[in-house]
Amino acid sequence: MRTRIMYIEEKASALSGEARIGRVAFSKSGSSIYYRGNRFETLKGDGYKANYFEVESGDFFWISGCKADGQDRLYPGMISVDDDVQLEYWTQIRKAPECTGQTHFRSNGKYRK
Repeated sequence: MRTRIMYIEEKASALSGEARIGRVAFSKSGSSIYYRGNRFETLKGDGYKANYFEVESGDFFWISGCKADGQDRLYPGMISVDDDVQLEYWTQIRKAPECTGQTHFRSNGKYRK
């Protein structure tokens, strides 16, 4: 399976939920994403501020490529970085090797309050 480091934000209870950076795997067709033992299917444009749903729970999520500036959230909040992707995320995506080992950071969000 092809893998990629991506931004994952839970949207089940509100417009702004728990957010993290982690490694996802893609199905052969690319229509499913797997993360931490969960399978996500695309909403095909039918979600409000969400683009995937977790198959077992039905909860909505926003899953996207990571932004180089770290401002992935729509609204201000914390983003956790999974242990297994920290080195690659901070050095290759963010170009901030001095932050290697940092487990979370604050995003100002696209829409600052």
